[in-house]
Amino acid sequence: MQFITILDYLLLPFYLGLIYFVANIIRNKYYPEGHPWRKYFMSGLTVKIVGAIFIGLVYQYYYGGGDTAYYFYQSKVVNSAFSDSWYKGLMLILHIPTWYDGEYQIYISQMEWYGGWNTYLIISITAIINIFTFGSFLCTSIVFAFVSFSGIWALFRTFAHQYPQYLKQVAISILFIPSTFIWGSGIFKDTLCVFALGWLTYCIFQMLIQRNFSLSNILFSIVSFVILGIVKLYILLAFIPALALWVVFMYSHMIKSKIIRLNIKLILICITVLGFVFLSKQFSNQLGGYSLDKISKTAEISRSYVYGESSKNEGAGYDLGEIDPSLTGMFKILPISIATALYRPFIWEARKLIVLLNAIEASLFLIVSVKILFKVGIKSILKAISSDPNIQFFLVFTLIFGFAVGLTSGNFGSLSRYRIPCLPMFSLALMLIYYSKFPLRERLFPFLNF
Repeated sequence: MQFITILDYLLLPFYLGLIYFVANIIRNKYYPEGHPWRKYFMSGLTVKIVGAIFIGLVYQYYYGGGDTAYYFYQSKVVNSAFSDSWYKGLMLILHIPTWYDGEYQIYISQMEWYGGWNTYLIISITAIINIFTFGSFLCTSIVFAFVSFSGIWALFRTFAHQYPQYLKQVAISILFIPSTFIWGSGIFKDTLCVFALGWLTYCIFQMLIQRNFSLSNILFSIVSFVILGIVKLYILLAFIPALALWVVFMYSHMIKSKIIRLNIKLILICITVLGFVFLSKQFSNQLGGYSLDKISKTAEISRSYVYGESSKNEGAGYDLGEIDPSLTGMFKILPISIATALYRPFIWEARKLIVLLNAIEASLFLIVSVKILFKVGIKSILKAISSDPNIQFFLVFTLIFGFAVGLTSGNFGSLSRYRIPCLPMFSLALMLIYYSKFPLRERLFPFLNF
């Protein structure tokens, strides 16, 4: 499938110049000379744009197609309706015609993913951007990267405010993890989710910590909440209990009595867990394979795929073994699922170049985690976690999210994309745990040096 053409290369310099022109205005307005965040703004945007171009080229010249190409192709079908009439194009963008509407059948029959908003939202947004990029894949991709950067930058602002002494470390953890700026920058669901998760975190923390209930914070939090609910509801279901527990531990210090404080914590933790289970069952259909009653079946389907010819040929499948769908069975497989999400593929499991790059990144996370375990010690790790609600928020989100994607992905290529929302959170948790015991040094990440 040829979706990158000579037009892309001709238009790309113009759109790059336009994006950097706008970005420079934003940087000079909000981060003038001398501002500590200034140097991270353009570099953070640049890696996002490079990631979008890189992954687009990989899908064109290495894979020869893929879901990003299908999103783009189907968005061009939507755009083709505008040549018939603006009304028809607008109706398709808003997903109003039914699947069997004869007037639109010529278009809908070409769109395999017209059925549900969770996928069609990406097609619709791509179609809107295509109008301004003359249908150029690479130009549309870097616009996606620019929009997504606003979300990841919002996440950076959230914790750069809280940990100014660790500014470089926060920047590395959020802006410069390779997986996040490669898989979270092109025409993917993941790009939109990175945007929404970043803004949702920023707005909620602004309202809860700074008491800033501005109209923009309320609107951005609602929009981000809706996007995550539509595109990947399971991200939201990992975020909500993490946030609820963060609120519990952040504000529990206001209760003077230790006994009352402990009892209230335990009660609220139980309410959070029960609420999580209830919401998962209530939204079982929307969660699909990630709902509690279907996740084991989804894992089994993925396991079957591992033994299929496709995974054998690609060498990218993994198997967690037989899945016991009972509650006990889920608890047994919990550790290996989370470990898979965070630390695999291992170097020796890589059979393709793109998988090898993911394996190197995962290995660095494993090395850092092991070193922290032995150098900081379990006692100090638990103390750091119990004393910082932010670390608790990062880890709860990482563990819930990691369990879901580690258990159900079944393929290292898919896993590398699906796990990117939790990587900045996990990286921040590791960094804060380390520095809770050891003083800050000049080196960027001293815990990498044995």
